[in-house]
Amino acid sequence: MKAALIQLNVSDDPARNLAGTVAMVRDAADQGATFVLTPEVTNCMSTNRAHQRDVLQHEGDDVTLVALQDVAREKSIWLLIGSLGLKTDDADGRFANRSFLIGPDGQIMARYDKVHMFDVDIDATESYRESAGYRPGDKAVIAQTPFGKIGMSICYDMRFPLLYQALAEAGADILTMPAAFSPVTGAAHWHTLLRARAIETGCFVLAPAQTGEHASDAHKTRNTYGHSLAVAPWGEVLLDAGESPGVYLFEMDLDRIADARRRVPSLANRRDFAAP
Repeated sequence: MKAALIQLNVSDDPARNLAGTVAMVRDAADQGATFVLTPEVTNCMSTNRAHQRDVLQHEGDDVTLVALQDVAREKSIWLLIGSLGLKTDDADGRFANRSFLIGPDGQIMARYDKVHMFDVDIDATESYRESAGYRPGDKAVIAQTPFGKIGMSICYDMRFPLLYQALAEAGADILTMPAAFSPVTGAAHWHTLLRARAIETGCFVLAPAQTGEHASDAHKTRNTYGHSLAVAPWGEVLLDAGESPGVYLFEMDLDRIADARRRVPSLANRRDFAAP
């Protein structure tokens, strides 16, 4: 099957971002992709909580979600919206970082809220506290499609292999890892982590990413690593999108899943053990 990763460079203005995202999804479908994936925070790149309260919406009101549902229906494609920043009704006012799988009829087939929050101090000048603005999810999610089962995740999740072991043991064939990765950690770890998750599980790993310097009127500029990646179950990189925004297509032979797992049946060989 033909799939496409959409690499974006979004600003902190959801309305400004939407037209370009919709155009890229349409372009991917017009080039023959039947499964299209966008990155983490497709609607808005911002760490300014006051600004997010002004521009983010609840799921039922989110214009980006509605527009992308319409495109999926118009083009009869499966569409993974890597994630949207969304308001919640939580008492502490924190947002949700939520991924959506949209079916060819435009309906929401699955939702996943990011479990692992990016709370890190990368160096003296770059630190993040995602949990200050977003509340973590607590549930792993698998979605059924005609071409296989999709295990959903978001960005920092990829550093926690037990999540993907659980998804693969529950039947996942494809692991989605949309991201907005730091350039520092991206250069050091991105390719290694994604290839490792594919090899460990015998799954395809699909990781659409944000890239470049992100325009902002409300907070300091942020940069992301890019390099949207598609990795085969044996660990080969099928696609590396580099650093430019755009539509990146690739072929996905799903027979390779069974072949990789036959050659190294690590899922079947796993044993329980007592912790030290």
